[in-house]
Amino acid sequence: MDITLHLGAHRCASTSFQFYLRQNANRLYQQGITVWGPSHTRKGLFSGVFPQPGHIPAAQQFARARGRVALALNKVLQDRVQQHGTPRLIITDENMIGTPRTNLRDMRLYPGIGERMARYGAVLGGRVTRVALSIRAQDAYWASCLAFSVARGASIPTPLALEHMAISPRSWRDVITDLACAMPGAEILVMPHEIYGAMPERKLAVMLSTGDVPRGHAREWLNRGPDLPELRRAVMRQGASPAALPPRDGPWRPFAPSQMAAMAETYADDLFWLRAGAEGLATLTEETDLACVGQTSRGPIQTRGRHDGKEDTRRLA
Repeated sequence: MDITLHLGAHRCASTSFQFYLRQNANRLYQQGITVWGPSHTRKGLFSGVFPQPGHIPAAQQFARARGRVALALNKVLQDRVQQHGTPRLIITDENMIGTPRTNLRDMRLYPGIGERMARYGAVLGGRVTRVALSIRAQDAYWASCLAFSVARGASIPTPLALEHMAISPRSWRDVITDLACAMPGAEILVMPHEIYGAMPERKLAVMLSTGDVPRGHAREWLNRGPDLPELRRAVMRQGASPAALPPRDGPWRPFAPSQMAAMAETYADDLFWLRAGAEGLATLTEETDLACVGQTSRGPIQTRGRHDGKEDTRRLA
């Protein structure tokens, strides 16, 4: 069985991509592709991957989770037994790598992704062949996470908290390196949100290495980030003053120009590292033409920012 994990990240059009897959589920099924989305993965399938409080030992919880997942995978195989070719399964759930709440609390990008994905890889029996990850410019990523957090009742971040996020030494390069260490047998595909966010069919084409993908429902935009008027209304409903928010309309940009410049430089370093080959850990895909599916970025090999040596590429996940 060919298993592909789509891990988000959050605020990278994951909900729109999952909607696209749901709406085209029948067409994909006819092509030999089964999809497990959040409605499947968050209803107890992975219960026990992470120890839950109670009298059942953690090892037993994990063993039960592994058995449960194995049965579900075997069911997919049996369902496809009469079909020619290798059965393909796409598992899409951005919460597998962590949550925005944890990122905001720690002011770092997915600090636990290594341990989390090592556990998921083990519970899936080491069958994962491909992992797809979207990344996004840090200033836009953090701004979107903060907007959702404030809209749901969190406090408006302090200038000190914004500064910590802006100067955080943890970048997408670190996230990808931890992911590669956790799942060394899987191919890792990295797709920038700025290119693929509005084109779920192109994202799926890259993940499947084929241009034969559904085109329907590919322009639905779901779970959009709240803009400033929405945020002011949300803050007022919570009984707080919206004075800390800018009085203008449009998206909320909480970071100062100097902070945005610093994060833009970090993202540029991430992309340069990926275009230079990511030391063999991942493949950056920037082609949007379906005829070019399977081809990687042709950007020049360049070095900037952090040293491109090997000393930090095989850390423990």
